[in-house]
Amino acid sequence: MRSVTVEMLWEATDPQRVLSERFGFGGGGEAAAWVIETLDRHRGIRVDAVERIVMSDHNALAWLHTDAGRLLAKWSVAPDRFARLAALARLTSRMGERGVPVSVPLTTIDGHDQLQVAGVSLGVQRVVDGALLDVADEEQVRSAGVTLARLHDALAADGEAASLPGLGEPRSLVERVGGWLERSAHAPEAPYSLLGELLADAPPDDLPTQVVHGDYRAANVLCSGSSVVAVLDFEEARLDHRVDELARSAVLLGTRFHDWGPVSADVRAGFLAGYQSVRRLSDPEQAWWRILVLWYSLAMIPAGEDPTGWRTAALGLATERR
Repeated sequence: MRSVTVEMLWEATDPQRVLSERFGFGGGGEAAAWVIETLDRHRGIRVDAVERIVMSDHNALAWLHTDAGRLLAKWSVAPDRFARLAALARLTSRMGERGVPVSVPLTTIDGHDQLQVAGVSLGVQRVVDGALLDVADEEQVRSAGVTLARLHDALAADGEAASLPGLGEPRSLVERVGGWLERSAHAPEAPYSLLGELLADAPPDDLPTQVVHGDYRAANVLCSGSSVVAVLDFEEARLDHRVDELARSAVLLGTRFHDWGPVSADVRAGFLAGYQSVRRLSDPEQAWWRILVLWYSLAMIPAGEDPTGWRTAALGLATERR
């Protein structure tokens, strides 16, 4: 087996050491051989080449050339996640059936979306041609908003989504924002004070909850031209308010894997306009949108150096609201 490139997605640590200590492989060639043998045995897929392996936490991804086209294999060695991963694979398949742009998992020989074997949970999907969402492209930003609204509709209509393991129970919006205000002293005074004023005047937060994606941002949205071609990685799916995910996504839309930074007011507005072209926010949701966008922006300000400009972005929001 030829040498295979092994990388870390975001951790600043030695990938060869991680491959050995977390995944039990002596090198990239050994890991590639395991992928090749496992896909042949359990999925009937011949792997011609393993391009590279990328790791994050207890997950690994391998890009493959196969007789079924270019595929992506993703596996976990964290047993406590296996039931959730299997349920998420089934959910992703159902989202594809509902017309949401996702990379639908390929099934095993015996018809399962997710394979559990020898202490590993493994999924395989097609590589979708596209590039990560570019927030400098107005059409892509609007398309991302449209797609999130359609995804929310599909998740709300899915009868099995609410039974996913590990969804948790959402805290009230008042508790979340109010609790943060009580314990955060490093935020700039003007937007911090404004957030308190907006929260004091907020409408009731008894908005309906549903399953949401949980991490909808550039790192998980693939685009081609002006269209979203795939929403990736449902592993952070949770129960929450639609408007909370909408606001969080608007603030973090441009973030990928390193050096997270804010987006402009125009990007947030374009994203919201795309979303509302499918589903209008109610008056209470409109009020909470303003509160949550400011809160998430403030919460992103680091206590020390601020190289990507979150403090400036929050100050700009305070100016917009006055």
